Amino acid sequence: MLKKVKLFPVILLVVCTVIFSGCTSPSTPEPAETAKNTPVEGQQAAKGEYTIGISLPAADHGWMGALIANAKAEAEKHTNVKYLLYTAKDPAKQTSDIEDLITKKVDAVVMLPMESAALTPAAEKLAKANIPLIVLDRAVNTESYRTYVGGDNYGIGYGDAKYLVEELTKKKGKAEGKVVEISGVPSTVTDLRSKGFRDYIKDYPGVQIIATQPGDFTREKSLKAMENILQANKEIDAVYSQDDDMTIGIVQAIRDAKREKDMFIVSSGGMKEVYQMMKEKSLPEVIVSLTYSPTMGGTGVNMAVKILQNEGLDGFWEKSVPHHIILEATPITPANVDQYLKADANY
Repeated sequence: MLKKVKLFPVILLVVCTVIFSGCTSPSTPEPAETAKNTPVEGQQAAKGEYTIGISLPAADHGWMGALIANAKAEAEKHTNVKYLLYTAKDPAKQTSDIEDLITKKVDAVVMLPMESAALTPAAEKLAKANIPLIVLDRAVNTESYRTYVGGDNYGIGYGDAKYLVEELTKKKGKAEGKVVEISGVPSTVTDLRSKGFRDYIKDYPGVQIIATQPGDFTREKSLKAMENILQANKEIDAVYSQDDDMTIGIVQAIRDAKREKDMFIVSSGGMKEVYQMMKEKSLPEVIVSLTYSPTMGGTGVNMAVKILQNEGLDGFWEKSVPHHIILEATPITPANVDQYLKADANY
């Protein structure tokens, strides 16, 4: 009995130690690595102040205006981020903007190149200055950037071609027809969308591209391009528009020529005006628009913040942001448009 009496305080002490080992003083700091990997949603970790440069083309069409708005909205969500937003109407001005951001020693740059080749030297200058670059939408002709965020441009061309061939087959009983292409500005986006389209239709020799003209991703330029093509071609079965903004101009040209029953359109972008046309089944019929969301503006800024804070993506075991992020091109058709049409959407 004597031994048991003497041991009891020791046993009690051990038990108490085990039970209350998690109840240490509130001032005891959490390990830094654990705190870094478990941020509280809606709050920014205290990891210093950052200045992010945002270099974008001017908002000369709806998609770009929405992308600019999304980039600003994301930057303003972060209490530890200041941003400098520059917009340009030509590659020379955008190059000058990038040089100014380098001079100002920003911590990171988010850039949507006006033209791929023209802005490649600017990307190289950022790399030499050790400033991480997040490229949006149109790639640059170098790997000297930290991360690219864009849509599936090849998939857009390929998918539009698939819907076009299927519709021609439905209307004519076989895959044949005369097709017009309205393309974008000189960039990897335009090149990939053209390549994807041609790669699909090469197996259908009856489908012929009879005219290609640039619409430069604007409805005004596309209106004029389509007017010229309509005057030169009395028979057109379908139009491949690389962008929904351009589709608005194309539709106007076709209606002005009173040829809206002669042809249909395949497009891309995810613009609510085009969705509304689908819903109303107006002519000329737009049978598909593959999504290419301007939300990538906000994503690009968020990726810049994560890179500066040495964070990875939620759900990824790897604690770093990927080099390439490709967003899905979802086909929107009259059959599913009600799921995607939002009257308050900014694009």
